[in-house]
Amino acid sequence: MDAARPIIPSGFESGSPGEGAPRATPVMEQYIEIKAANPDCLLFYRMGDFYELFFEDAEVAARALGIVLTKRGKHLGRDIPMCGVPIHRADEYLNRLIALGHRVAVCEQIEDPAEAKKRGGKSVVRRDVIRVVTPGTLTEDTLLDARRNNYLLAIARARASIAEDSRFALAWIDISTGEFRIAERDRAGLAAEIARLEPGEIIVSDALYGDGALAPYLRSLPAVRPLPRDVFDAATAERRLAGYFGLATTESFGALSRLELTAAAACISYVERTQLGARPPLSPPVREAQGATLAIDQATRSNLELARALSGERRGSLLAAIDRTVTAAGSRLLAQRLAAPLTDPGAIERRQDAIEFFVADAAARAELRARLAAAPDLARALARLVLGRGGPRDLAAMRDGILAAAGIAGELEKGGELALELAQATHALRRLDPALASELGAALAEELPHLKRDGGFVRTGFDAALDEARALRDESRRVIAALQSRYADMTSVRALKIRHNNVLGYFVDVTAQHGERLMAPPLNATFIHRQTLAGQVRFTTTELGELEAKIASAADRALAIELETFETLAAAVTAAASAIKEAAEALAVLDVAAALAQLAIERHYVRPQIDASLDFIIEGGRHPVVEQALTGDASAFVANDCDLSPPASAANGRIYLVTGPNMAGKSTYLRQNALIAIMAQMGSFVPARRAKIGAIDRLFSRVGAADDIARGRSTFMVEMVETAAILNQASERALVILDEIGRGTATFDGLSIAW
Repeated sequence: MDAARPIIPSGFESGSPGEGAPRATPVMEQYIEIKAANPDCLLFYRMGDFYELFFEDAEVAARALGIVLTKRGKHLGRDIPMCGVPIHRADEYLNRLIALGHRVAVCEQIEDPAEAKKRGGKSVVRRDVIRVVTPGTLTEDTLLDARRNNYLLAIARARASIAEDSRFALAWIDISTGEFRIAERDRAGLAAEIARLEPGEIIVSDALYGDGALAPYLRSLPAVRPLPRDVFDAATAERRLAGYFGLATTESFGALSRLELTAAAACISYVERTQLGARPPLSPPVREAQGATLAIDQATRSNLELARALSGERRGSLLAAIDRTVTAAGSRLLAQRLAAPLTDPGAIERRQDAIEFFVADAAARAELRARLAAAPDLARALARLVLGRGGPRDLAAMRDGILAAAGIAGELEKGGELALELAQATHALRRLDPALASELGAALAEELPHLKRDGGFVRTGFDAALDEARALRDESRRVIAALQSRYADMTSVRALKIRHNNVLGYFVDVTAQHGERLMAPPLNATFIHRQTLAGQVRFTTTELGELEAKIASAADRALAIELETFETLAAAVTAAASAIKEAAEALAVLDVAAALAQLAIERHYVRPQIDASLDFIIEGGRHPVVEQALTGDASAFVANDCDLSPPASAANGRIYLVTGPNMAGKSTYLRQNALIAIMAQMGSFVPARRAKIGAIDRLFSRVGAADDIARGRSTFMVEMVETAAILNQASERALVILDEIGRGTATFDGLSIAW
């Protein structure tokens, strides 16, 4: 089944039962009404301690999750399929459904069952959808990879039909961190950007999704969702985007084109629709200019194994080889920099200066990394709190993060003059208000529950009214224990217990053999029979009922005070969201700088010289991944030189033709020089004795090929088409590596290719 297809229970589209068929129960009528409003989602419908799914939703979920499909009641004369998942495991099941491309509408009980009873015996507890969970709008740690961004990408096109000069605007958001960026690209650039971003979800207009020329490509991508044209309405785009940020115009965002505004507004609209009006703390959109980053197409990213090895795993990739970060945010930033190396020598040098600082000061590097390792993921905790999904531990993350930031800023300021990137990061850390950390520290208990509804997260002594309610609640529980002992003596039933459940409340529980004694005079005057089970008999008493009311009242009051305290603290965090976001970004920058310095020290990397020349000189270069794989092996990696500088400054010219026997290292040599260029332009030190590189603007590779039988193209034809595309797009600043192009052809074919 297509995960994007609307899932509507067959037979209830009209919302009315057939003639002669019994009406649906009030609960099922409520379900049908809510489901009809969310036809393209699986509906997680809260029923007590479970989320339940019905009709076709249940069939789809049962197959996807491998859970039991059962039935409950009838509708239009047919059994209603049903399955359910326990609330405490909901994230696990959500993760599996989202991974399969489904959208899930989470429908919660929005009132207490006691409130529903006040409206009448047959009243149904009010429920409503509180959020729509989609692959590109996740915020929970349990649903996200801490080391990767999870982008929602919107694509808008300038023309109604595809053509060589068609322009595309891309806007991407990570609502879990607040990142928001915009770019405009041509058709080739579109595919390259999607390969770089690896978005969790892509939204396009119905018209674009149905375009004959582009549709095959879009439908080959995971989690692409076509949306109505009004989401991509250019006429209202600027107003929608400005309105989200509370501005009159978008002028402060820079000179954005109409197309870019359309894509950005589509992103915003989708976020608002899925979050039901809740607004994640997004940064103002930043425009990525064409040519600001090194252009790397999808095939080259795959061939060079930048973020993933050919196996699809992180292990064995360049990212895994160079990652020495100690925070989740730092790991995400490192991956971003590796995916989009810079082309501006000045910007690259500023990153190098930050690394140089920590290379030169081992003590500062070690102290910073130790402090960072204890710092929480501020950005994602902030997003959850702002969206109303946070818990007590997210508040604790704010407290700990602010304290860590203050300590880190103080340590860096002891070190004298800082590199510009480090000075800017320190300034951002100093923007955090220490009073907020003090307020959080005073309010939060030492041991915190995961969920705020569990209570117990406010420190004793913080709120006098809370302490009073807790004392009454706890004293009542001690009275329960004493009452149990007294009832056991009264009945001579030592196994008598006072228990509690959500249906009966507090009750006296005895075995079946003792049940008759309590139902006979004189004990039946005290013990009122409530329930008989296979091996147990349950009773209540007037005294127990009165005590239960006191306990419930005190417990409810205590929890209400705690929840009110939580909302007050969350509001204080939300008010400081801008400063917290900047501090989170600063901590990531510091982590990456210190991590790359640690890598440089460990692996004996050097600082490359990056300028605007056309030089490409690498002396004693080594493959960063292969070299690490050989660590501890008897055979050390053999370093190699490479000089692709223009003839005026090098005798070897601008083309290297590498020959040699199988297993001689030709492919490794080709890849290592490309990887060194990428590392240099992301701002890292490089595995070489010396490196001088004129900033390259495009990187292409043609490494192996397979035939394309479906399109009638042989392996040789595929290679020729791809090589021609490289030659047509390559500029004088491009770096191209070609490995065994046209292998297996005749001599004359090879000569023609070389020519």
